[in-house]
Amino acid sequence: MTKRIIAMGVACLLLVSVFSGCGKNTETVIKFADVGWDSIKFHNAVAILVAEKAYGLKTDEISATTSLTTQALKENDMDVIMEMWTDNVSTYKEDILEGAYAELGTNFDDNNQGFYVPRYVIEGDSSRNIKATAPDLKTVADLANYKSVFVDEENKSKGRIYGAISGWEIDVTMNNKYKFYGLDKDFTYFQPGSDAAISAAFTSAYEKGEPIVGYYWEPTWLTGKYDLVLLEDAPYDVNTYKNGECSCPSVDVTICASNDMLKKSPDFVEFLKKYKTSSALTAEALAYMQDNKTNYEDTAKWFLKSHDELLTQWLPSEKLTLVRKALD
Repeated sequence: MTKRIIAMGVACLLLVSVFSGCGKNTETVIKFADVGWDSIKFHNAVAILVAEKAYGLKTDEISATTSLTTQALKENDMDVIMEMWTDNVSTYKEDILEGAYAELGTNFDDNNQGFYVPRYVIEGDSSRNIKATAPDLKTVADLANYKSVFVDEENKSKGRIYGAISGWEIDVTMNNKYKFYGLDKDFTYFQPGSDAAISAAFTSAYEKGEPIVGYYWEPTWLTGKYDLVLLEDAPYDVNTYKNGECSCPSVDVTICASNDMLKKSPDFVEFLKKYKTSSALTAEALAYMQDNKTNYEDTAKWFLKSHDELLTQWLPSEKLTLVRKALD
């Protein structure tokens, strides 16, 4: 019992330290969740630009984990989460049904993950004088025929498949997939230690025009910058997915707001309800940021200038004029 009380106390202190002062400021400030990854930081930057320039709102970004920001949303200590990865919140469906917070809409739902190869591996690339080395490669199962293409330089008798990041739940599934298709006979399942390590491996191979196969996901700057092909798999089945026997599911990535937010700024909430992008658009923005070494704010400005059609879908005419003026 004592340990439980201590644990509860630590959790409360953590929440207080992360969200300290949230309820003390009488000025209306829209608080956006920053859970650490690039795509949510980008979408925050877009929404914040619109909030400040079109609606005259004060904004803030608060950094914390998914579990902490979701709890803060329930407690009205957080206002907006621009990327709620619904499969990462075990209570999501229950939360929405109970009205713990509001689902405003879907930001994007066309994200993929799985084993990818560069397109030139399958089709070649005449502009770079690269010949196709695996012209019949279409599915994960087909990899069994190409161990000599994806050579493991540390053990040249085998091929190498880059797995997911060690410690991620998806790594267990991808390892199971590697075994399910019998790839463990002729391939090494290589676990990179971080996102940086696996993106560096893809970048190095792609720039040299060399074959590589490995786990990746969308949307990221890597999938926005490079032409990668997701290897096909059996249709997604909830009963066999974790065993690695089928495709990974796309996740409904929603925009959520606290119940207090619905009252704070209902006109801005209407904008958030109309806000919808895609994995391709998000990856395009992240690739631009990577290539041009810009920050999230400048990337948001470039993105909105490049995709004015989105603003016309999201905003009423008077707000649209204000944002365009700010961008000019």
